[in-house]
Amino acid sequence: MTEQYRFPLVPGPVRVPEQVLAARGRDYPSPDLDDGFFTLYAHVQQQLQQIMATRHAPAVMLGEAMVVLWGAMKSVIAPGDRVLALSTGLFGDGFADMARGLGAEVRLLSFGDHATIDPQRAEDAARDFRPQLVTAVHCETPSGVLNPIQEVGQALHRQDVGLFLVDAVASIGGAPLDVDAARIDLCLLGTQKCLSAPPDLGIVSVSPRAWGTVRRVAYQGYDALAPFERAVEQRLFPYTHSWHALAGLEVACRLLLEEGLPAAFERHERAAALCRRRGSELGLELFPADEHYSSPTCTAFRVPERHPWPSLSAQFRERGVAVGGNYGRLAGKNFRIGHMGTQADEQLVSAAMDVIAEVLR
Repeated sequence: MTEQYRFPLVPGPVRVPEQVLAARGRDYPSPDLDDGFFTLYAHVQQQLQQIMATRHAPAVMLGEAMVVLWGAMKSVIAPGDRVLALSTGLFGDGFADMARGLGAEVRLLSFGDHATIDPQRAEDAARDFRPQLVTAVHCETPSGVLNPIQEVGQALHRQDVGLFLVDAVASIGGAPLDVDAARIDLCLLGTQKCLSAPPDLGIVSVSPRAWGTVRRVAYQGYDALAPFERAVEQRLFPYTHSWHALAGLEVACRLLLEEGLPAAFERHERAAALCRRRGSELGLELFPADEHYSSPTCTAFRVPERHPWPSLSAQFRERGVAVGGNYGRLAGKNFRIGHMGTQADEQLVSAAMDVIAEVLR
């Protein structure tokens, strides 16, 4: 990819720093036989607690971020449970579909692809429906929306309803989110977005009351959360973990913490502002139309009518620019520029937008 695409701006997986790749390239003892692995695992948990702003040590599971999306849902939903899915796009809708597949009674509260979650409407729905679980997405990359999760979480807390589960895969590390202040019980994170590591670990912070639900549901499976509650204490994981992946993640977290979270957030904001300004100058229509709803990690633009997406994407890639297309009802309607992690770089964004300008002329 580094040879073919000189300007990688897909909304993940992002380009991985050499320091992270070097850490993964060493050989390590078996995690089943060496206490050093558990020391490393606990250290990475502490790093992630700082990045996620939570007191609760997260589970770090082997697999791409979907492993914790499915694992968290299956670990806290029993058939017949009520699930309120707050949605501003395809991934928010996806939570509703997942919950239905698990036998839950689901209410989907959709705000459309152009808006953010309204905390008051979410609170009203929770008061009426009394769900065991509420789901939401922080950064909805298909529509480029960043939701006000902290305000939503506090509104839900006033109603004393069930658990609050949030997909922050495409935001944490690039946009502020205080997991504990937002009253999030299960916060999902992946390694391949703002953390700038390969897509091989799924991360989920788990509150004490969420652990209580995990024990009640008693789900057993490869992606189950239950074994991770006492994995370090018991020196036992449900499968052979990856020392190499964890060592790479340790370096990725260290690089982010050394930069400082406020500086990283500012870097993402600058890259996003540049992307949107250049897009506006080219006549591209922002999606959503209100820039205040847009995420600092991902920008979505409408595909110009005179440029069918397959042709436009091919022209971008022929010139070394890789951006993201879209899915479902948004397929062919807008495209996404991922300025997250290592890609939150003004020089990279500027060079890519120069190429996009050349294609659109």
